[in-house]
Amino acid sequence: MTGAGDASTGAAFVAAVKPLVDAMGGELLAPDLAGPDDVVLAWEGADVVAVRLPQLADSLDHILTALERKHGKPLAELDRKTKQEIVRILEARGAFSVRHGVETVAGALGVSRFTVYNYLNREKQA
Repeated sequence: MTGAGDASTGAAFVAAVKPLVDAMGGELLAPDLAGPDDVVLAWEGADVVAVRLPQLADSLDHILTALERKHGKPLAELDRKTKQEIVRILEARGAFSVRHGVETVAGALGVSRFTVYNYLNREKQA
């Protein structure tokens, strides 16, 4: 996946950005496979890697999965205070700007849409 230049430097660059791309739910590609919506990253004047960003809805699913991994159990099994904290985190990350975001989050948390809206409103009043 490296372009012109030192292949080991390109590999080090790819290794450095991979955790970020993984956290976003993106995909690494060779620069010559990049499409018009992909982001090509260059290092020292050479295209090194392309990043295919996820669709917003896929990104929300990826974030929810990461939160489950972090907590070590399904989000629906967490206590109310932790669920409220998760809603706060998701709001800060733009989860509720995604179409059906509230419904997706409510399903993952095992609560109603109304409850998610209550958690959001509670934050705004605090």
